[in-house]
Order: sequence, then C-alpha cells, then structure tokens
Amino acid sequence: MSHRARLLFTGLLAVTLTAHAAALLEHVPLKWKATSNLSLPLSATPETTLQFEAFKDARANKELIAENSEDEKKVKPVTTSDDVGAFVSTHMHDLFKQSGYNVVDTGATVIVRGEVTQFFVRETGTYQSEVSVHMTFESASGAKLWSGTASGEATRFGRSYKLENY
Repeated sequence: MSHRARLLFTGLLAVTLTAHAAALLEHVPLKWKATSNLSLPLSATPETTLQFEAFKDARANKELIAENSEDEKKVKPVTTSDDVGAFVSTHMHDLFKQSGYNVVDTGATVIVRGEVTQFFVRETGTYQSEVSVHMTFESASGAKLWSGTASGEATRFGRSYKLENY
C-alpha cells in the first residue's frame, strides 16, 4: 500500500471512529444488569401466590430513558423503543421470585399491577438513576389489598455517554 493510500485509509478510519463515537444512543434495547444485591423480606404465607400483570408505562415521554447533560448546551438523549412497563414488571416478577415468593403465571391469589411513573438516568459527572412504580396488590376477586409507590435511586460512575452505563 502506498504512503498516500495509507494516509487516506487512516483519515477515513479516524472520521469513521469519530462519527461512531458521536452517535446518539437512540432506540437502544433495555438490558437488565443489576449492580447491587437486591432482595425483599419474605412476608407472605406459602399458600399466597403472586401474579404480575404487565405494568403500564405512565411516563409522559415513553421513549426517553436518559440524558447526558455534562455539556448543558448540548444535551444528548438516550431513547428506547422497548416497553418500559413490561421490562419493569418482568424484573419485579423475577426479584420477588428470587426472594422466595411463590410467583405464578396464572391463577394467583394476589394480582400485582403497576404503573411506571419514573424511569430515568441523568448523567452529569456521574450517572444518577431514579425508578418509581405505583403498585397495586389485589385479591383474585379484585379487592384492593395494598396500593402505594415503590421507588429507588442509585448513583454510579462510568465513562461518559456509554450505553453499558445506562
């Protein structure tokens, strides 16, 4: 390869890498990656069974899940096309099951419904995440047993505007 061809190739590679690095994180798939040991206290009797319905996404902007605002003049969004409500209910289901609750797909004594009201990561110097879900536990006959908001937040460090950190 001639010197001129090598320079051209190197230049094109640099432009491609720069363009790739500047690409916005749009329509990314949601991926569960717990960074903390999560568990729930067991307070149900063995005959109590839980069934999780797919949660609704009650957020105003259903695609926006995060933003990088390190540069206030150039805020970079992170969006998804995935169903955030279904994603949260699937992992709540798994969390309850791992904690020892009797979780079933149908015919439960308690039905768990939810609405995701907050699901967002704000990146400034760190990644700050917030999740809030309004949950309702109902008997199989439809009587409300409990209703309230479950929420959590976390702060983590990571390289700027990297998908794996969101």
